[in-house]
Amino acid sequence: VQLQASGGGLVQTGGSLRLSCAASGFSLEDLTISWFRQAPGKEREGVSCIRRNDGYKYYKYSVKGRFTISRDNAKNTVFLHMTSLEPEDTAVYYCAAGVVRPILSTWASPGVYEYWGQGTLVTVSS
Repeated sequence: VQLQASGGGLVQTGGSLRLSCAASGFSLEDLTISWFRQAPGKEREGVSCIRRNDGYKYYKYSVKGRFTISRDNAKNTVFLHMTSLEPEDTAVYYCAAGVVRPILSTWASPGVYEYWGQGTLVTVSS
């Protein structure tokens, strides 16, 4: 079971990026997939989640309306489309997968996920 995150890079404020989380060894549609990020000196925080079975989506408040999570079952990949990027979005972004069907109070807890990708760096310049 492996997760491969990719798509990070350097963009200017207001720019866009699309992150990908590709899975091998299991079907992503059977798991809840979330994106987390960790900036230097800060704790890892939940950014967005797409829940297994019903595809319900959660977003961190500060990214609502700017980020969109989606899943392509044929490609076994989950995407995070990020627009209107701000310097505060600079971080290493990780995708995580788990059998949990989280609720509002749990989706952003790193401990509920069993599998993690290696991270991809997003840098937003001002």
